[in-house]
Formats: sequence, structure tokens, C-alpha cells
Amino acid sequence: MTKRSFTTKDTKATECLGLIHTDVCGQISIQVRGGYEYFITFTDDYSRFGYGYLMRHKSDAFDMFKAFKAEMENQLEKHIKILRSDRGGEYLSGEF
Repeated sequence: MTKRSFTTKDTKATECLGLIHTDVCGQISIQVRGGYEYFITFTDDYSRFGYGYLMRHKSDAFDMFKAFKAEMENQLEKHIKILRSDRGGEYLSGEF
């Protein structure tokens, strides 16, 4: 049996903030101090540097993204070009 190669072209970042991978994880079964039940991750595709934020509710994802975006764009003086998620529904709100 032969295997076909993938036909889709994978996008790779050529600079910092060119492509950001993100995911919301939870509901955490272990009780965390402060009542946090979820966390969100942001990973820069170019530098592979990752950031994580704790959240009390899944609906806090947009606020955490705004905080991440402001911090990164202020530090690097660049803008986020592509935000990639697993299409889990966290980023389908009207705010995004």
C-alpha cells in the first residue's frame, strides 16, 4: 500500500508575531488557587516562545488575547498577522 504525500501547503512564520498558535484548555480537574479552571496558551511560530494565562471562565479568552496582543506588540513593535486555533469554538464570539 502506498501513501500519498500531503497536498496542503503548511504556513511557516518568517518573523516574530507572523503566526501565533493558540488554544484554550480546561476545565481543570485539580483545584487551583484563586479559582482558575481554564488556561490559554499562545505560541509564536517563528521563535517557538510560549505564553500561558490562567482564566476563571472560558469566556475570558478575548480579554486574555487583548492582554497578550498589547504586551507583544508593545515589546516587539510589530503586529500579529495570523492567529491560528484548533477551531474549538473559543474564538467564535462577536468580540473576535
